[in-house]
Amino acid sequence: MPYQHWVRVIWLVLWVHIIFSCKPLQVPKETKNQGEVESPTPQVMENNLEDSLKGLQERRELQAAKEYGIQQYRPSRQRGFDLIHTSLQLRFDYQNRQVSGKAQLSIKPYFYDQEVLILDAKDFEIHHVWMEDDKDTLALAFNYNKEKLKVFLPEVFTKEDTLNIGIEYTAMSEREPDPADRTIPDTKGLYFINSDGLESNKPVQIWTQGETENSSKWFPTIDSPNERQTHDIQLRVNQEYLSLSNGELISQTRHDDGSRTDHWRMDLPHAPYLSAIVIGKFAEIRDTYGDLQVNYYVEDKFKKGAAKVFENTPEMIRFFSDILGVEFPWKKYDQVVVRDFVSGAMENTTLSIFMEALNLNEREALDSEWEYIIAHELFHQWFGNYVTPESWSNLPLNESFADYSEYLWFEHKEGKDQADMHHFNAMEQYFEEAKEKQVNMIRYYYEDKEDMFDNHSYAKGGRILHMLRQYVGDEAFFKSLNLYLTSNAFSTVEIHHLRLAFEEITGKDLNWFFNQWFLEAGHPTLEISWDVEDPGNHLLTIRQKQDLDDTPLYRLSFKVGIYKNGKKTEKEFILENSFQQFAIENGENTDFVIFDENRAILAEQITYRGKDRLLDQFKWAESGLARVEALDSLTSLFSEATHLSEIIMPALDDPFHVVRELILHRLSGWTDRGFINERIEEKILEMAEQDARNAVRAVAIEVLANLAPLKYETLFYRLINEPSYQIAGAALTAFMDLEGNGEKKQEIFDRTKDEGNIRMLAPLADFLTEEEISEEEEWFHEKLQYLNGESLYYFLGYYGDYFARVEEAGEQKAVENLYDLGKDHRENYVRMAAFQSLFGFIDEVGVLKMAIDLWKGEKDEQIKRYQQYYLEPYLEED
Repeated sequence: MPYQHWVRVIWLVLWVHIIFSCKPLQVPKETKNQGEVESPTPQVMENNLEDSLKGLQERRELQAAKEYGIQQYRPSRQRGFDLIHTSLQLRFDYQNRQVSGKAQLSIKPYFYDQEVLILDAKDFEIHHVWMEDDKDTLALAFNYNKEKLKVFLPEVFTKEDTLNIGIEYTAMSEREPDPADRTIPDTKGLYFINSDGLESNKPVQIWTQGETENSSKWFPTIDSPNERQTHDIQLRVNQEYLSLSNGELISQTRHDDGSRTDHWRMDLPHAPYLSAIVIGKFAEIRDTYGDLQVNYYVEDKFKKGAAKVFENTPEMIRFFSDILGVEFPWKKYDQVVVRDFVSGAMENTTLSIFMEALNLNEREALDSEWEYIIAHELFHQWFGNYVTPESWSNLPLNESFADYSEYLWFEHKEGKDQADMHHFNAMEQYFEEAKEKQVNMIRYYYEDKEDMFDNHSYAKGGRILHMLRQYVGDEAFFKSLNLYLTSNAFSTVEIHHLRLAFEEITGKDLNWFFNQWFLEAGHPTLEISWDVEDPGNHLLTIRQKQDLDDTPLYRLSFKVGIYKNGKKTEKEFILENSFQQFAIENGENTDFVIFDENRAILAEQITYRGKDRLLDQFKWAESGLARVEALDSLTSLFSEATHLSEIIMPALDDPFHVVRELILHRLSGWTDRGFINERIEEKILEMAEQDARNAVRAVAIEVLANLAPLKYETLFYRLINEPSYQIAGAALTAFMDLEGNGEKKQEIFDRTKDEGNIRMLAPLADFLTEEEISEEEEWFHEKLQYLNGESLYYFLGYYGDYFARVEEAGEQKAVENLYDLGKDHRENYVRMAAFQSLFGFIDEVGVLKMAIDLWKGEKDEQIKRYQQYYLEPYLEED
């Protein structure tokens, strides 16, 4: 139709809608005459029209939102084929960063008849595709668009047919990505590290990272979590290198050209994203769990440290096997530390890969705090590898369990207090994320599957499992996990498989629990108050204060602890209203009553506890977490009160190391307040020398340094030789901060300058800067090249400060180094630190231009915003 005619039709439809949908104007009875009809006024007609237009617009918006929802639904991938087995022959071109591969896939139609096979193969060159049978090899036609390989089969095949498809290809995982692709560079799948060998402090390595769907960057496959395959991989490697992969090494064949073929076989099925290879120079530390080989692989200089860092792995395997009632399901377990890894760690089946922060020397390993990540990746061997979610929407079935394994391990190895502290810290991580993001745990709608890897899937999920354990009890909890694992072994699951396993074991309906926690967004906010007017029957009042427009009204199971006559009892209650009161009936002579003492409930708690109640909590609570909470509030809210003198000694003697460490941190800032008497000072000295925790000893040294530095000069000097870097670094800092002693400080520098640990380097760098010793500028450059990760981040501040302050030190090389790091370093926080350090030279010729260049070239939007904030005054001047 012509445009004008469309206009007339639209207005006609609109008026018909108004006539038949609007309520007639009501005329008061006393003014109506029989047979008369009063016409609507122009104002009424205008209002009706506006209401109708508004209603149409709202309906259109609602329709558009629902249509978008249908379009954005993230289903499990439809299974057209069943991938049975993959055989790979791989060679590596280090110069061009490419993989030459030959793949043979054993595959069959899943249910429906098929004549076209579509495989994931990203950034390949496909050379040949063929099909083999007992008699012949047939070349196949194919179409390839750099992401999907469409293979045209010679006939229609049924689910009774098994096909053997061959593909010869070159994989170019490090092909330059589309600049608009925000997921790059962390989705290369296969990574060449220092492949040209030009970085002197970095080894040559190859490693893979398949999660989420990046295994198809180095071999053609059906790259989906609801697919499973066995495989064997033949790796042609240089003789000097060691190779690792899933499963067992079944043969090694040497070749005349100095290379070797390692043949790895994985004969139990697992998802393609869990396939992995690692190639490089590694030292091997051999360990066992029964007949199971449990090995650790690191660079040779970290061999002794790795023996300490990973030493509890066999005990972890035994512990997890026992509580789950399912033995470790694979034939071996390797753990390897690589350079430049793109995440913290990855749980590839039988081969977990870890970031380089776990490269620790023998002394650093004494202070290792990596037990949680080792437990996390190990637990995935059951939850994720043995039983796998059918889609990324169900990722919490992987990560929630791995996150909760950290709690289980700490509870077993270090006690409930340490586990609860870890649990509370994870809860805080989720709450921080929830300020900006609250989404369903099981999400069938997301922009990018990588969005699933957040503190909902990890931290919140672990807390949900903890609440489920509290609700059903330990025996039921672990029996349910056993049923879930054994019923779904080597298969895929969704959230309802887990619920049904718990319901079968417990006999309870748990829809309400799974609905409110896994299938709804948000968390409760609880306002808690106590009425203790009746000493024998305290009254607990709880109000749910969360926004009910987009958050559930929760049903919560909770415990109240009652302390009386030196004993603790607990009562369980159910909250199921927005406002509810509970008579505790605690009885006479009650010392203290506490709600959710171990912070088991994932909820923001709003409560007022005065000084006396906090003192009672610190005095009576069995939970170390509750004592930490009380001490933190007492020392921050009531720091001027005389009652602090009463709690200092009990806190210093507390069995939970976090309590001891917290009170020492507070005392470190209070050395001028008169709280530290002779008895307390003697106790702190004893802790500096003998506490069981290195972190506590380090803080005790800090307190003594602030209290009476000259008095403890000899102590500091002696403790610099402690094996633990935490202790030695604290002592070195204390000694270097003393007035005078220039010759002795120089002697210490000369003795310790070859150290590589940041706890030692920081006070040494500070000494050189304060004394303006320009002759050691090369020392700074060397350490800058040696350090990486967080150590490099912290050192950059000292580096920039030294060259900005020490006039005779050549600043040009420092500025160039900072610029290079700000431009090229893979870690965004290192780039930001280098950018900030440049501002120490911002008035020098050309440095402002360098800073602007870094800002313009930065791809991380958050870092770019920070950089712009620093630059704004200079940009305004221009």
